[in-house]
Amino acid sequence: MSKEFRKGDKVEWSSHGGTAEGVVEKRITERTEAAGRTVDASPEEPQYLVRSTKSGGTAVHKPEALRRK
Repeated sequence: MSKEFRKGDKVEWSSHGGTAEGVVEKRITERTEAAGRTVDASPEEPQYLVRSTKSGGTAVHKPEALRRK
């Protein structure tokens, strides 16, 4: 089973310039619009809306791309 995160969890992920850090804002479990794109998520394959602590911007990541801080 893949990793699970909750709202408020501090995470990091690989980014263009190295490693980015942020906080999980939401677990997405259905097809929806988030962070400027269509997210094709499901209860079996959730994705996470994360807010960057550096830029304040949001991004959506699959759980395997995130690491707990």
